[in-house]
Amino acid sequence: MTDHPVTVRALSTAEAAAHNDALCDILIDCVEGGASVSFMAPLDRARAAAFWRGVAVGVERGERILLVAEDAGGPVGTVQIVLAQPENQPHRGDLSKMLVHRRGRRRGIGAALMRAAEDAARAAGKTLLVLDTASGDAERLYERSGWVRVGTIPGFALWPDGGLCATTFFYKALA
Repeated sequence: MTDHPVTVRALSTAEAAAHNDALCDILIDCVEGGASVSFMAPLDRARAAAFWRGVAVGVERGERILLVAEDAGGPVGTVQIVLAQPENQPHRGDLSKMLVHRRGRRRGIGAALMRAAEDAARAAGKTLLVLDTASGDAERLYERSGWVRVGTIPGFALWPDGGLCATTFFYKALA
């Protein structure tokens, strides 16, 4: 596969709607590939599309930032920063749904999405980010990106095929 330059940018509500099909492709591919990202297999397009429409509503309300990584073939990865937090946590954001299509893996796209997410969170006034991940999925990426592992809860979620998986929690203080 030829490596194409990748750009990462925030999507507006209208752009999120326009990219719904491509975002569905990424989410469905990740679930089919075994990623524990809140959905069970098989994930049909209607459920995936409804999820992304909800994300677009969150973008419109200012509750989240949706970032997309694009190469010459179009969107290949995505991540969100959930800005809407309880009133006693206005400084915190949640990094959510870090997804890279299998066609884009091992190209630094995850790291680029992480850097862009941290920058977007800082620009939104956040000083602390937290995330959780199915243990073993992307832990190495998060640790290389300077995130601190807090701990692991066994049997926290299900793999898309139904087996229990542990979940590891991380945080990062933003300078």
